[in-house]
Amino acid sequence: MAISGEERHAPAGGDSAGGKIWNLCRMPFRQAGAAPAPPPSSSGIHHSAGRYGHEAPVAGDGAGGAQVAPAGSISSVAKSLLPARRRLRLDPANKLYFPYEPGKQVKSAIRIKNTSKSHVAFKFQTTAPKSCFMRPPGAILSPGETIIATVFKFVEHPENNENVLQKCKVKFKILSLKVKGPMEYAPELFDEQKDQAVVEKILRVVFLDAQTPSPQLEKLNNQLAEAEAALEARKKPAEENGPKIVGEGLVIDEWKERRERYLAQQQVEVADSV
Repeated sequence: MAISGEERHAPAGGDSAGGKIWNLCRMPFRQAGAAPAPPPSSSGIHHSAGRYGHEAPVAGDGAGGAQVAPAGSISSVAKSLLPARRRLRLDPANKLYFPYEPGKQVKSAIRIKNTSKSHVAFKFQTTAPKSCFMRPPGAILSPGETIIATVFKFVEHPENNENVLQKCKVKFKILSLKVKGPMEYAPELFDEQKDQAVVEKILRVVFLDAQTPSPQLEKLNNQLAEAEAALEARKKPAEENGPKIVGEGLVIDEWKERRERYLAQQQVEVADSV
């Protein structure tokens, strides 16, 4: 009768302890189906698993290594994605209010303040240039300077009895541009530096019932009064606004007073000598 290998080497007497030792000796030191260890990389740099379970790429040699983008290009891309910083503060912020008077030219006003630390030029644009114009159409504001601009619009009679108070397609756009310093305003500034110009706001036209009191109508009338007062102050001659400075800082009025006192003193001295 054939004897198997297990029975041939089994200890006599059914010693359980010897059987356990023999079973331990029969355990393989290496699994037959185990995959061989991968060879070491030629560059000596491996991809290690990240702490969140994905592989973190590491730059290596040759074409297979990951390319790291320069910091400058990353910052430029990030800046392009961020919204442009506003240079002007507008009041009202989103709308232009006009009193509704069909067949007449009406006025609106908007307060514009330069909130940046540099000189800023602003410019108006409108979707209805034939029926609207602005005063001023543009200007240069120093840091912290405020101006009230007046907007004029001709109101046409409604067609087909449409409710113009609730619907108006006319819009205004305010552009801003950072300039180097105080200078004369020229519309060509925005043509020469189109890439630097920023759209501050697009304002929608809203008509107000001129016969019905409202907070918006009261605020509009106050702003229009301020704009008219500022315009009249700019029209006054320089001598009416204060003493005129000439030469090396001499004030004309003060110079006249000194001259008159000197002549009076000379006359007194001459009289005493006689």
